[in-house]
Amino acid sequence: MGRGGYAPEMHATGNTAPFRIRPASSADADDIAAVHTTSWRETYGSMVDDDVATSRWFDLGRRTEMWRANFADGTYTPHVAVDERGIVGFGAARPAPEPDAVRPEELTMLYVLARAHGTGAGQALLDAALADRPAYLWVAADNPRARAFYRRNGFEHDGVESTFGPVGVTHRLVR
Repeated sequence: MGRGGYAPEMHATGNTAPFRIRPASSADADDIAAVHTTSWRETYGSMVDDDVATSRWFDLGRRTEMWRANFADGTYTPHVAVDERGIVGFGAARPAPEPDAVRPEELTMLYVLARAHGTGAGQALLDAALADRPAYLWVAADNPRARAFYRRNGFEHDGVESTFGPVGVTHRLVR
């Protein structure tokens, strides 16, 4: 059980109907791609210079292919948050790809649709992906909501910055 006290079971909040956390399967690839694309538009749409409609970062077809390939080759083993309308978020961690990484695991993705913000779905997904284990992640410098969420979960910026696609400057956070 992680910081938020969540286990992979039903969760009820005051903001929405109950949601459930479960391991994702290849049958979820298309729905995860849709959530991935929508959450990117909601989160990063105002940060990009490109025309969002034509940006490859926001292309549903590209995301669908990516997620089908991820499940086919076992790249990620995400968990999903599901409510009465379907998948509202997903999160995935993996062993750090670099042998000399700052922490043994990397939280590679954690995205929740805006309609599920504040419901506890993000916390439950983080807990399912990492529990309290040491890890690192990259977060957009211009995403104060995400930075505050990770700070509440013990992650701190270690001073390392990079750039990534349309979001520009990213900060590495570690715990």
